[in-house]
Amino acid sequence: MTLSDKGADQRDLDQYRPNVGVVLFNADGRVWLGRRAGYSSQDSWQFPQGGIDPGEDWLAAALRELEEETGVSSVSLLAATDDWIVYDFPAEVANTPVARGWKGQKQKWFAFRFTGADAEIDLEKHHEVEFDSWRWATLDDALACVTPFKRAAYEQVAAAFRDVAG
Repeated sequence: MTLSDKGADQRDLDQYRPNVGVVLFNADGRVWLGRRAGYSSQDSWQFPQGGIDPGEDWLAAALRELEEETGVSSVSLLAATDDWIVYDFPAEVANTPVARGWKGQKQKWFAFRFTGADAEIDLEKHHEVEFDSWRWATLDDALACVTPFKRAAYEQVAAAFRDVAG
């Protein structure tokens, strides 16, 4: 499946941090959402995502990030995006350590089916806790509770993976 990068040329994309994102579906077609640690607002929920290590394969990065952030390793691959999904950091993030000098993020997304039990989910498995709470939700719920600057990217992700939910 191919998604638009909204016409950004390669020079523009070089200003965006390479990143992977994961949509984890359970057997009922619901998606895993985590609330960013330290945030309590209604729009602080998101899918697991993270950077790619030098020389790391995209799929390996997605599996690593999923395991690091959720403790989950019992998955089967459903689908992946071919092209970048891009978002800009808002002004309040652009000059913080989170942005690390990048204009935003360019992401490859993966959809996995969770084949384990909920007890496998462990937000504190690794020393760097990304999420302080989690829940199963619909794709539409995810769109409603993600931070506004990521919403357009999440709409593209939802459109790409809506058919694999069932």
